Amino acid sequence: MSSNTSFAEQLAPLRTDLLRYAKLQLRNDAWAEDVVSEVLIVALEKPEAFEGRSQIKTWLIGILKFKILDKFRQNAREVALPESDDSSDSDMLEGLIFKADGHFATPPTDWGNPEAGLNQKEFFVVMEACMEKLPAQLGRLFLMREWLELSSEEICKELKLTSTNFYVQLHRARLKLRECLDLNWFGNK
Repeated sequence: MSSNTSFAEQLAPLRTDLLRYAKLQLRNDAWAEDVVSEVLIVALEKPEAFEGRSQIKTWLIGILKFKILDKFRQNAREVALPESDDSSDSDMLEGLIFKADGHFATPPTDWGNPEAGLNQKEFFVVMEACMEKLPAQLGRLFLMREWLELSSEEICKELKLTSTNFYVQLHRARLKLRECLDLNWFGNK
């Protein structure tokens, strides 16, 4: 029993990180609490499933990804939030960044060495804040693609999007994240 207690003590501080990831993806506090609780229950019921081939946090996040997907499928009707009317804002943003021919109006700013920035914990705090600023639909779509690593087809099916609409929204999410990181991390005002 002491090994289970030790394992449970290792899991406790990771709950906050798991909850943060779940809230970013699900945009629903109650659902996030549910999936994190399910992940911790699975881990506590079968601690022997953790084989030590990775860090405990990595193992738990792997389980969390599947629980989030399950939650999407269980609540498919509730997950679809009405898209905010930010298309005019996005069109204005794209108009400032791109010329009519699709090329950049001004070349992108130099981000220095992005890999070095990724090693800094503060970068992830800023990135998370930028993710929270995204409209719900764009944030969910971006995280499904980049964090959950779902295919375009799976995302289109889950969110009931055409492939063209999917790529337009993914493009807008990336533009908004880039703009936010430019302003808040790389200091290019």
